[in-house]
Amino acid sequence: MTTPSNTPLRRLHIAIALPMVLAAMTALTPSAHGTTPTPLPGSARPVIEQFLLNQTAGLPGRVSITIDTPQSGALPPCEALEPFLPAGARPWGRTSVGVRCNTAQPWTRYVPAYVKVVGTYYASTRQIDAGQALAPADTERREGDLTKLPASVVVDSSQLNGVIASNRIASGSPVRREFLRGNSIVRQGQNIKVVTQGAGFVVSTEGRAMTDAAAGSLVQVKIQGGQLLSGVLRPDGVVERSN
Repeated sequence: MTTPSNTPLRRLHIAIALPMVLAAMTALTPSAHGTTPTPLPGSARPVIEQFLLNQTAGLPGRVSITIDTPQSGALPPCEALEPFLPAGARPWGRTSVGVRCNTAQPWTRYVPAYVKVVGTYYASTRQIDAGQALAPADTERREGDLTKLPASVVVDSSQLNGVIASNRIASGSPVRREFLRGNSIVRQGQNIKVVTQGAGFVVSTEGRAMTDAAAGSLVQVKIQGGQLLSGVLRPDGVVERSN
């Protein structure tokens, strides 16, 4: 049982011990979370960097590469280095690059790297509810590290033309392709024109659309006699087929 006479003393002990405990926790933090990565030294670094630059050629953004020293330490000297991507790895975000030494004493190491891709993407300027058509003012261009965003984020404004939100999109959120669907310009059962083009000929007929369809989508049309034809729906509402 705590008595009034010893309560102040206990408080004094706690007040003295608490800073010591916090200091000990702070000292242990680096070992608990690992040391800060250091850049990879030696001649292997430019070889790996050039390899990743080749792998990322054509990505939609500005690429910068960070190559760290593996936990096993710096790579041994080698005059015949061959970098490669391990199975399942890709040059995007935090990744790992394999390095082989093709000499009389071969070895293989795995080097941690970070591929940063800064580019433009689109985010919502307001809350967009499911079923609402997107207007130009509903989204805005932003710039950021695309490797930290969902892979399906919209990076091309043409992907926003004539679309409807299929899911609720919160204000300020990156717009993702799976949250959008095309705006149907043809309804099921609607009479539409079908144009079939071939080498030196064009044939047109009419039929009924079997489903709702958006421009650019594949749609089936039932023509007279019950035959089903498939083609791509053009923005003008005509189904185009190649033969």
